[in-house]
Amino acid sequence: MTEPTTALPLPRFPDPRDAPSLRWGILAPGGIANDFVGSLRAHTGQRVVAVGSRNADRAAAFAARHEIERSYGSYEELVADPGVDVVYIASPHTEHTPNALLAIAAGKHVLIEKPMAATAVEAQEIADAARAAGVFAMEAMWTRYLPQTDIARQLLEAGTLGEVRVVTADFGGAAEFDPASRLFDPRLAGGALLDIGVYPVSFASFAMGAPASVIASGELAPSGVDAQAALILTGPNGAQALLSTGVIARTPWTASISGTLGRIDIHSPFWCASGVTVHDTEGHTIGTWLDESGRPDRQGMCYQAAALARYVAAGLTESPLHSLDETVSIIATIDEARRQLGYERLGQAAE
Repeated sequence: MTEPTTALPLPRFPDPRDAPSLRWGILAPGGIANDFVGSLRAHTGQRVVAVGSRNADRAAAFAARHEIERSYGSYEELVADPGVDVVYIASPHTEHTPNALLAIAAGKHVLIEKPMAATAVEAQEIADAARAAGVFAMEAMWTRYLPQTDIARQLLEAGTLGEVRVVTADFGGAAEFDPASRLFDPRLAGGALLDIGVYPVSFASFAMGAPASVIASGELAPSGVDAQAALILTGPNGAQALLSTGVIARTPWTASISGTLGRIDIHSPFWCASGVTVHDTEGHTIGTWLDESGRPDRQGMCYQAAALARYVAAGLTESPLHSLDETVSIIATIDEARRQLGYERLGQAAE
């Protein structure tokens, strides 16, 4: 990692290898689970010891690919494994809640892929269950644990930017419409907001807190899910977040926080390891930090696993950087945006 051009704070916990080692079980060995395990094996001391799938052959193939000790043909067998400390849940959005509740009931800590649940009501159900069981639960919003985010966090905590007034973030890609795909199927909680829009909404929450109001405008796909959305969130102190997401056009993937004393720009793509540049009120560059750790794209998922391991070792049951209450609030913002857009899931308007 490069030194800043001027005195910007350096990220804390830059090396995910320094975290205590936990024994991980993988629930639902799909594409994102493949990248998650690859990141852990390449960049951490975490141990992936088991994988569970509803298809035993699929679990066995995943285990062989990643040199995982045990594979199971059911989720129930995975969460019952006494050698598993924490379960990473990588199933489709609509399965997050039942799968998380299954693991929590078995006494396992859980890291649940974003969004933690398809609705805020379901997310609250997971939070309540984890708290009652005394286990650690966290949404896998890995952007919160990247080194660049910690630099932004330190600048906000120090008041370097002054009072936050405007937050911007975008995450849009281009996907061909396919009504049978997870992305466009309302029965699987498809749509841009839950799939990638959760990143800009989470960034706005990080920068200015929960919104007091939500205004959403956009376009629905022929299947009824949101294909494009623009959001204006107003914070309790009058700050505004201008966010966009969609699956019909590739956007710059940048984010910024503008305050009364300066601005921080998160380089593209803001949601994975990139860099930051800080400007004063005249737009002059104060400093730049670039992530040269060699953990690009989804390889940066290792940071969230290391953070979880540190928290569990410290006896915590949720993340101090990304609480369960905040996670529920973020999904509630998405619920409201989808309601305004007229999104329908399982034949009923999203709550």
